[in-house]
Amino acid sequence: MSASVRNDESALSLADRWFFRVESSLNLAAGLVILCLVAMATINVLGRWLFSSPISGYIDWVEQAMAFIAFLGIAYTQRLGGHIRMDIIVGRFHGRWLWFTELVTTLLMFVVTLVLIYGSYLHFWRAYSIGDSSLDINLPTWPAKLVVPVAFTILALRLLLQLWGYTRALRNGEHHPVAVPLIESAFEVAKKEAESVSNPNDSVGK
Repeated sequence: MSASVRNDESALSLADRWFFRVESSLNLAAGLVILCLVAMATINVLGRWLFSSPISGYIDWVEQAMAFIAFLGIAYTQRLGGHIRMDIIVGRFHGRWLWFTELVTTLLMFVVTLVLIYGSYLHFWRAYSIGDSSLDINLPTWPAKLVVPVAFTILALRLLLQLWGYTRALRNGEHHPVAVPLIESAFEVAKKEAESVSNPNDSVGK
């Protein structure tokens, strides 16, 4: 299963599209971190091979970068419905039953995310207050640990938008609500991909 997100001119959809730009920027930042790691790995290998001089603290830099790579795109993926989920049962629901189920599960995700924000912030503050650093080159660890509560906060805001969308869909009995990922079958995904190849200027998800 895959998912798509519809748009219209409502306040919810406008907020969704604006916030998606923020999420896209963070996702781009995660991609740039990956690009920097690739460049660093190349320089490290060439430096070790040609000059017997690898990058000092290479492992420390990689460890710190993992937080940026793993968490900056988490809200972006949630908006697109890209996180792994079980649709065997939910995928059979329609109408208000489907939106009620999505509302409950999203609410549970929101509660869990709030707990993770609290715990990860305490972890960051502990590292910041004691001056925690990496073992090799004493690289401060608090910036990487700060990324986690920040990323979870962005995710929590995304979940609030989706709760708004599912609540509106449940109240109005909408078949194709906006600002929430709509489940698509494998046939619909293949058809949309074929259309995008034949006419790349066609808009998708509206």
